[in-house]
Amino acid sequence: MSDYNAALVGWDLRRTAILTIDLQNDFLHVDGAYGRAAQGCDAIAALPERIAPLVNELRNRGGSYISAQFTLVPGRDGEPLIAPHLKALRPFLTKGDFTPGSFGHSLVDALSPADYTIEKIAYSALYQTRLEYIMRAAGIDNLIVGGIVTNGGVASTLRDAHLRNIHTVMLTDGCAAFDDVVHDATVLSLGTVTHRMNCSDTLAWIEAQPVVAPS
Repeated sequence: MSDYNAALVGWDLRRTAILTIDLQNDFLHVDGAYGRAAQGCDAIAALPERIAPLVNELRNRGGSYISAQFTLVPGRDGEPLIAPHLKALRPFLTKGDFTPGSFGHSLVDALSPADYTIEKIAYSALYQTRLEYIMRAAGIDNLIVGGIVTNGGVASTLRDAHLRNIHTVMLTDGCAAFDDVVHDATVLSLGTVTHRMNCSDTLAWIEAQPVVAPS
């Protein structure tokens, strides 16, 4: 699915960032929290390599890359502060998982390093984070969004951005869920709050824009 003709008209790529949601080792790496619990998914595992070319090309045209990373804040005893619904949903999460500064919390190698990193404690990258501050300070008006999961962090971030009048594009094959049916339904439902483009069309559009010479 692609809204290619309508999506990026008038965008200044120097004021645009790719924002990925939760593409971290604890979600994707075999030695991460989800990998150890055999919670992998091929659709999710494919995302970093699919998004990386877009990040490279956008940077060549003066744009930025922001990584929003799920965070479990350690309590006084080191055990993570986990919301009850998440503990029930993911009982395997334990001490050290998604801890800031850890291997598991880090962005996957294929996309590392980001220009800016956002720690988030809930689904949306805009809920109680510094994302809006960074966007203002860095002169970023537009977000191209991908990551995991489509019906969780991605959808919540896109809806929050819409409420804040932030222009967005959803990478329809640059995000994924553990269930393809849920992914497809979510992409369809978000058509009222974001433009939708696949990675191939988005990359072609970026490549058609002028390269920005280093200052």
